Amino acid sequence: MNKFSLNSAFKPAGDQPEAIAKLSKSLESGNKYQTLIGVTGSGKTYTMANIIQKLQMPTLIMSHNKSLCAQLYSEFKGFFPKNHVEYFISHFDYYQPEAYIPRRDLFIEKDSSINEDLERLRLSATTSLLAYDDVIVIATVSANYGLGNPAEYIQMIEKIEIGDRKKHKDFLLKLVEMGYSRSDTYLKRGEFRTNGDVVDIYPAYIEDEVLRVEFFDDECERISFIDAIDNKEIKRLDSYVLYAANPFIVGHNRLNTAIKNIESELDFRLAEFKESKREVEYLRLKGRTEFDLEMIKENGICKGIENYARHLTGKAPGETPYSLLDYFEQKQKPYLIIVDESHVSLPQFGGMYAGDRSRKEVLVEYGFRLPSALDNRPLNFEEFINKAPHYLFVSATPAKIELDLSGGNTAEQIVRPTGLLDPKCEVLDSTTQVERLYDELKIVIARGERAIVGTLTKKMAEDLCKYYNELGLKTQYMHSDIDAIERNHLIRSLRLGEYDVIIGVNLLREGLDLPEVSLVAILDADKDGFLRSETSLIQTMGRAARNTNGKVIFFAKKITKSMQKAIDISEYRRNKQEAFNKKHNITPVNTKRSIEDELKIESSSQKSAKLGKIPRSQKDKIIKELSKKMHEAAKKLEFEEAARIRDEIAKIRRD
Repeated sequence: MNKFSLNSAFKPAGDQPEAIAKLSKSLESGNKYQTLIGVTGSGKTYTMANIIQKLQMPTLIMSHNKSLCAQLYSEFKGFFPKNHVEYFISHFDYYQPEAYIPRRDLFIEKDSSINEDLERLRLSATTSLLAYDDVIVIATVSANYGLGNPAEYIQMIEKIEIGDRKKHKDFLLKLVEMGYSRSDTYLKRGEFRTNGDVVDIYPAYIEDEVLRVEFFDDECERISFIDAIDNKEIKRLDSYVLYAANPFIVGHNRLNTAIKNIESELDFRLAEFKESKREVEYLRLKGRTEFDLEMIKENGICKGIENYARHLTGKAPGETPYSLLDYFEQKQKPYLIIVDESHVSLPQFGGMYAGDRSRKEVLVEYGFRLPSALDNRPLNFEEFINKAPHYLFVSATPAKIELDLSGGNTAEQIVRPTGLLDPKCEVLDSTTQVERLYDELKIVIARGERAIVGTLTKKMAEDLCKYYNELGLKTQYMHSDIDAIERNHLIRSLRLGEYDVIIGVNLLREGLDLPEVSLVAILDADKDGFLRSETSLIQTMGRAARNTNGKVIFFAKKITKSMQKAIDISEYRRNKQEAFNKKHNITPVNTKRSIEDELKIESSSQKSAKLGKIPRSQKDKIIKELSKKMHEAAKKLEFEEAARIRDEIAKIRRD
């Protein structure tokens, strides 16, 4: 068994050692829930890594946001290069679930586009959990959605060893049963091809390598991995364990049982519709389900097969469905769930079940699905929060539920290794907030620093941006109408100094690391609500905590309870940080974070003019180079950048 081995040039500093020791002791004592209250920039991720190494437990790290998960995945790959760090998020580039709107008699078919790289990473996570003990999985809410039975998945594995006697035909049939499809041309993941006694299999969970199995007279003579592109041998093996092409694959016995149960449920439901004289629903359900059954009998799968998950996994009606958490439990050893940004993540986990249930109840009621489709669902909150043996909630602003669950098992991480203090807070009258803010912004810009401004509405953000630009400031607004790629570009432009100020609504809170920002201004801070709650205010204030000149200004006519709590917490933290710095003779320094290089993409008009003057062969070279960079970005999980390059390639091909 490989042990978790933390790789870092640094040692715990500030109050990290105390937090690591306290939380580790709590977990080792068998406590189920604990909370790490860590301010922005205090190294919470590094603390999490140290706890994992100390406990030596398989760990699932969950967050509400794909971008944060990608960041965590990158960091933990660096912390644990010798261990199995996996990534498990939604594998859809686009997903439209099936739905029915009764008042319009409108049925919306399921439509989706699967990202093959994300699908491979998900399969890599499930296979690693079954094969190894030293596994860390970074996941979004996808970890709470239904998966196949891990016990059934294990039964579908095929162990291949040199000297094994396997009939060639039986081996190929086994591959088909495991979900691999045959291809006689270009081999893709999840496919196999055969050339005489040589069988090439592209495991669905491996990136660029194909498994080659060579037989002689029904005896396995050689096992090797070859390069997926040039077919050159990479390494030879004495044995290999091959996993199924997806975790929903089931054996023949289970599939036959599932078909019988689906048929029985269909008969019962049709009888109900017939008795209540609902002929439309009767015919609709009969036609759709019988077609699905024919597809399952012929191919072992059908479109929307997840709606029959309860029958395929053998679960009882209403029973907790299988999820990624069951793959952690397969080895019957303790494991840890870390919920990052828990003040946002936990409410999101709780909201998934209700929305999914409401949509499917309508489908069942109107005959589009059998009642068992209701059991194809995410875990509800009670199931999630009670399932694992250990939980660690991590947040700068944990909610009441985390603190209540944890009891006294909490640790504060307030002192930053850099010595940086929480920003100073100031409350100014909002009557002249636009004019007063302009004066403050000029001071910040003169120091070569940046600012972010929070408004209550998109309209105000746009109008304020236009007004300040007319006064000579380099300002840009950012709100939900701006897509993810453009938002990333705006943040990068702010850091580069192309803009001095970004004005937004609710997009400047968790997960933004902006060392250049020294001023956070919150307009109409006394307008109580979600955007001005204690949690939102503290999170927004934290954007100024990575600069020695950090300052927060609340513009308000009165100090609300939320404002006062946020100010009190910030003052408490600042006092503790100052005392620590004084005791250890620490001088605060700004955090440093490199600004990622962008491809220097010219405007479409410039590119069209230039590309029109060069030979087709040169255009092909440019496309090839961009394609290489696109795939590199995808491998690094920088999907926004990959999408941007993909669009640029499409433009070049059109020109």
